[in-house]
Amino acid sequence: MEIKAAQVKELREKSGVGMMDCKKALVETNGDMAKAEKYLKEKGLAKASKKAARPTKEGLIDSYIHLGSKVGVLLEVNCETDFVAKNEFFQSFVHDISLHIAASAPLYLSKEDVPSEVIEKEKDIYKKQAINEGKPEKIVDKIAEGKIKKYYEEYCLMEQPFVKDNDINIKELVKHTIAKIGENIKVRRFTRYVLGE
Repeated sequence: MEIKAAQVKELREKSGVGMMDCKKALVETNGDMAKAEKYLKEKGLAKASKKAARPTKEGLIDSYIHLGSKVGVLLEVNCETDFVAKNEFFQSFVHDISLHIAASAPLYLSKEDVPSEVIEKEKDIYKKQAINEGKPEKIVDKIAEGKIKKYYEEYCLMEQPFVKDNDINIKELVKHTIAKIGENIKVRRFTRYVLGE
């Protein structure tokens, strides 16, 4: 099947991936645009996983002050090169995460950052709640584990659903951005300020 230049251009604009990769995706999927997009996403995410070990010594520190100046965020996101750090797409991605932090108020960067004593305390609370609700003893631990997962989604930045697209969490957003940019990216640290706290 012959792939037209207009198809390649359309896929490139939708995906942000290089022309040759777009053409290959269209050839592999017999010109089906939706399948080609899916093909590129899958390939990009596979490549993104391989890039996760590469060092990130460049990047940006972004600040976001919410309207009314009651909430502010400082965020550091690292990438591999200053070329990417100056890229408008990367800068927009970093600012979106700052905005997300202002809106969602995470307490921790990732679930690995939550102190074990906090998790144990939360588990105890969830177990007591389950017992008080009359749940069978044998499923109390399972209920507590499920609620811990929800705790991570509520308080850990990387596990939170992205405010601009609740279908993905921040960890997945980072992977998609790595796939699109072609460099490893790490959300390094953040501070969220609330006036009077």
